[in-house]
Amino acid sequence: MIRHSLRAALVSAPLLLCPLAPAAAQYVVYDPSNYAQNVLQAARALQQVTNQITSLQNEAQMLINQARNLASLPYSSLSALQQSAQRTQQLLGQAQKIAYDVSAIDQAFQSQYGSVSLSTSDAQLVSQAKTRWETTLAGLQDAMRVQAGVVGNLDTNRTQSSTLVDQSQAATGALQAMQAGNQLQALQAQQLSDLTAVVTANGRAQALSEAERATAVSEGQERYRRFSTGSSYQPAAVTMFHGK
Repeated sequence: MIRHSLRAALVSAPLLLCPLAPAAAQYVVYDPSNYAQNVLQAARALQQVTNQITSLQNEAQMLINQARNLASLPYSSLSALQQSAQRTQQLLGQAQKIAYDVSAIDQAFQSQYGSVSLSTSDAQLVSQAKTRWETTLAGLQDAMRVQAGVVGNLDTNRTQSSTLVDQSQAATGALQAMQAGNQLQALQAQQLSDLTAVVTANGRAQALSEAERATAVSEGQERYRRFSTGSSYQPAAVTMFHGK
């Protein structure tokens, strides 16, 4: 009986010592070719994303540059230049006696300048000569007033020129630089206008002086004619140098 039990124990012992049979194993299969292809695709996708980011950055920078180029100049000299031009124009418009008007000039020269009429009385000759002298004097005064006004504009022009040059150098875009250049050209045009006004005023004063002088010659001839043909004049021979 004991022997039978020991034999049964020996028979069953291996069954107890041996573990249960494991389940079916799962193996990972490594394919180098497929792995390399996946890596290459990922690198290409990353490069595309990088290119898109770079493109967006370039477009953003382009928009920033366009905004700078379209930004308007934050300074305008138009008001100051207009005031300078208006001052000069007002001085020209205040011309005394004979204005800068073709009709007024023609009328004045027909009545005051040129040849002296034979029917003009001596009193009229004196009055007309005085009027011409006053007109010439007024023309000289007008010329000096215009010169003084232009000199007064020089300080304004200097300030505007300096400011516009600074604005041009500090321009952040093409539009600002162009607008600063346009305003500098407007300043030059205003200065040229002032110079034209001075030349015109001086020319007017000189023309009035020459017209007065020419009329004085005609008046002198008429006065001499009246003196030489008058009853109070008796021609006689005069000896200038006595002979010895």
